Amino acid sequence: MSKGNSDGREEIREREAVAVGLGAIIGAGIFVLSGTAIALAGSFSIISFIIVGTLSLMLSFILAELSTLMPKDKGSVYSFVYRAFGPELGMITGLMFYFSFATSISAVSIGFGSYLASMFGLGGSYYLVIAMILIAALTALSLKGLGTAAKTDFWLVLVKLLILLIFIIFAVTIAFFQFKPGNFTSLPTQRGVYPIFASSISIFFAYSGFQIISSMTDRVKGGPITAARSIVKSVLISMAFYIMIIMALLLLMPVRYFTISADPLLSALNYAHAPLWFKALIDVGALFSTASAALAMIITTPRIIYQIFNDFNAGPLLTKYTQTRDVAPVAVLITVAIALAGLFAGNIYEIAAVSNFGDIFSFIMASFSLLYFGNHGLRGEYRTPAYPYLPVLSIIMLLALLLGMPRKALLINTTLIILFLMFSYAIKIGHNSR
Repeated sequence: MSKGNSDGREEIREREAVAVGLGAIIGAGIFVLSGTAIALAGSFSIISFIIVGTLSLMLSFILAELSTLMPKDKGSVYSFVYRAFGPELGMITGLMFYFSFATSISAVSIGFGSYLASMFGLGGSYYLVIAMILIAALTALSLKGLGTAAKTDFWLVLVKLLILLIFIIFAVTIAFFQFKPGNFTSLPTQRGVYPIFASSISIFFAYSGFQIISSMTDRVKGGPITAARSIVKSVLISMAFYIMIIMALLLLMPVRYFTISADPLLSALNYAHAPLWFKALIDVGALFSTASAALAMIITTPRIIYQIFNDFNAGPLLTKYTQTRDVAPVAVLITVAIALAGLFAGNIYEIAAVSNFGDIFSFIMASFSLLYFGNHGLRGEYRTPAYPYLPVLSIIMLLALLLGMPRKALLINTTLIILFLMFSYAIKIGHNSR
């Protein structure tokens, strides 16, 4: 962590910005949803990770450029759409984006609770109690300030990457002595385009954490270009780890034994009869990973809703902001309340699907925003390659994912869009009557 800047706030180094992105991405994906992806598409889930990883890399270029266009805004995708298309569409996009990340905290915290409950042999709903305790503890840490929380997340990320590398080496070692090609044989229901498509939808949730870096561009040492590089680096590193972990899981356990669960690595190790101490080590890695992901989201998600409150003059209470710690305490508490409610929204796949809709919707609008600014002669200091073809291709791929969402997720999020639309117009009417 570097020393404070002119307004007394600590700046975040590039490695810490990358760590925040990795904290959100890797925690949500590898330790929580990798098994779900295999359960849906078998060994073809590797293709899903490559497809979605490529799409995420394209989106990272887009957000990187937009971040250099608006480095002072804290709202990430919301701010980009607000500046491009106005307050109504900006608010709807921002609230969808915000709700998506708030519910992501729920999914990752369930992963933490599942691993810890499994370590101590706790059944029933104990994992939910643990998840609530985690959210409460990380909330207290986040209220100490963005700088402190980001530095903590950096060390959490280092530990979990080291443990993941150990897991990969273990799987490769096992395969060297007893390689089983049958582990990669997918079931009939896991073959074809649709299983790969369904797997891709769940995986997209795993990759989506990188955009949180764009909510703190103004805090990254080195300016917008450094923040842009951090976004791209976090996606590339995550993509490499995802593919290696999926391969490692399949080396340890046949595809037919994977289910939609929150602890796939532990399941694979149990099947491979891994020693108790090694399973304990991976459990610790899972705890570090999911805690890191939840922390990354808790320290950045409130910045989105704070920016919305601030842009719409929502009043002194909702726009309360502690400058020296760079934290909006009321926005943090609202975010945590939504995350706690999300713990009871269903299984981890359903929560991820609900969260995915907001991510996909906001990314579509971000891509349109870049096209809008480009058409008006505004380009960022960091340039998206293959412009305008890359943003157009990303929109097409995102629309395909959106149309393939589970019915429950579509229903919930369509209802949210209608409510957010009514809310935005109510605020507009209130401002006009003043």
